[in-house]
Amino acid sequence: MLERPLRYVAVLASAIILVSFSLFAIDETRSASVQSRAAIAAQEVAGRDPEAAAAVERLRERRHSRVREGIDDANDLLTRPFSPLVRDSGSIWMRRTVPSVLALLLFGAGFAFLARFSKGSARPRRGSASDTPHIAGRL
Repeated sequence: MLERPLRYVAVLASAIILVSFSLFAIDETRSASVQSRAAIAAQEVAGRDPEAAAAVERLRERRHSRVREGIDDANDLLTRPFSPLVRDSGSIWMRRTVPSVLALLLFGAGFAFLARFSKGSARPRRGSASDTPHIAGRL
């Protein structure tokens, strides 16, 4: 009963994280200009200053389409529990990669495992006591 929703959540969360990270990687490799360096510096400051974080978010919204911004917002929500682990890192790649990998492990692999577990626990196992005839009455 819970298998299908859990599997959908696992696939959807994994797809969001992978697409967002792929788009981030494309952006970073495509533009290594002064402007992107300034944006990275702004993101570093934004991690410590809420007003700067809002400014970076508005800049990101202007550069990206609504669909892209929706993907990035969903990714931010999924990776938020793991972001504090690498908040002080000087590398933007580290700040994106570590939370993404951990979120994939939790939401992708974790929910897929729960889906398999819920499916397996709903059916009787082969060779269980309910499948074998009662032998105690014959003795």
